[in-house]
Amino acid sequence: MLFNSLSFALFFPVIFGLYWWIARKSLKWQNILLLVASFYFYSCWDWRFLFLLMFSIGLDYFSGIKIENSKNSREAKFWLTLSIVINLGFLGFFKYYNFFIESFAEFLSNFGFKVNIWLLNIILPVGISFYTFHGLSYVIDIYKKRIKAERNFVDYSLFVSFFPLLVAGPIERATHLLPQIKVQRTFSYENAVSGLRQILWGLFKKIVIADQCAIYVNEIFAHHQGLYGSTLAIGAILFAFQIYGDFSGYSDIALGTARLLGFDLLKNFNYPYFSRDIAEFWRRWHISLSSWFRDYLYIPLGGSNGGNWMRIRNTFIIFLVSGFWHGANWTFIVWGFLNALFIMPSIIFKTNRNNLDVVAENSLFPTIKEILMMGFTFGLTVVAWIFFRADSVMDALKYIRRVCSYSLLKYPQKEVKWLVAIILFFMAVEWFGRKENFAIEKIHLDHNRWVRWGFYYILIGGIIYFSGEEQIFIYFQF
Repeated sequence: MLFNSLSFALFFPVIFGLYWWIARKSLKWQNILLLVASFYFYSCWDWRFLFLLMFSIGLDYFSGIKIENSKNSREAKFWLTLSIVINLGFLGFFKYYNFFIESFAEFLSNFGFKVNIWLLNIILPVGISFYTFHGLSYVIDIYKKRIKAERNFVDYSLFVSFFPLLVAGPIERATHLLPQIKVQRTFSYENAVSGLRQILWGLFKKIVIADQCAIYVNEIFAHHQGLYGSTLAIGAILFAFQIYGDFSGYSDIALGTARLLGFDLLKNFNYPYFSRDIAEFWRRWHISLSSWFRDYLYIPLGGSNGGNWMRIRNTFIIFLVSGFWHGANWTFIVWGFLNALFIMPSIIFKTNRNNLDVVAENSLFPTIKEILMMGFTFGLTVVAWIFFRADSVMDALKYIRRVCSYSLLKYPQKEVKWLVAIILFFMAVEWFGRKENFAIEKIHLDHNRWVRWGFYYILIGGIIYFSGEEQIFIYFQF
């Protein structure tokens, strides 16, 4: 069931009505209703994998209790290790089995050994990377004594499987979401209006920006061998906007949907393409994953302690692991490696915390220096996105080589002026709303009713005009 589908448009109003009119007076029934709805939502993808989700929930629920009840640190570490190994074992099998087998066979072939490999036709369970990380952070936090183990099985199950974030995040922490689950929610008109507004903006990002960019991106990347460098450059830039519109659009819909139900989820994007360096970009892009790796991998490895060598080593580790988390392909690992290289100057010279404020915070427009910094940072991310999007590392290298050829100076073979105009409109709205949680959050405060509703109708008209066949979200494959 996709957020941008008719089935979800029918599913959610039913849940919303039952939640606020039937179950509103009982916390127990609110949570039971949401848990049943979440399981149904997930089963719509493939009901067989619902049992895997339930097993993961049960494993971490009982592991958390065992860790908390352990008589000594050795026993607690045993249960923590057991949970981590089983969780990562399932994730590794479903996501990386064929990758490791093929890579091993290719490695042996370089030495003249030919082996028959046994590949499996494995279907990747939707959302497994996200709900696995929910469970891992939970048991680790219990082991570190940051939280107490949750005894209410329904409440814990809802924390892991809450349907707005189940498939593609944000990756929630028990410290943030569980307390909200354990308190009865009351309906707030202001929160509901804010949620609808964020859903509207998320749908615009997905349908009008991401899906329209995808039409050109798919064609350009599929036939890059015969296209001019100028056309390929446009394709790479359009993919940058596609993946941003797609993923941040999903996050907006997820956060807006959760707010309609009385929940406040973690912010996952903070206008990353207005970043002035790569370090700032990674504080603003996929925030829940970046902070997860910081707290559960980078800091345990030693973080920034121990001098430059430790900082460099740990930075490369988290970026390579982050790349591998995205998928079983060397392209994602190279993408992570490139981002580690790009961020190295700020790590070595300790400038990675320089840009913590909002760009042009006290000004309507950025300075020339800020424009150049944002342009350079965006250019680096676009180069890395080429590897993220390409089918193989060799395809990405050929793509970049073609971009750097004399054909970059030729007139592009694809006409995208109308799409550029829409993207400029989109980025202008993002720029003027860059201080808010989402771009159109405060439009109702800054404009009169006619301007406000005129703007809404423009967004709705664009969504209706460009709506067609339902397009899956990019991060569903991760």
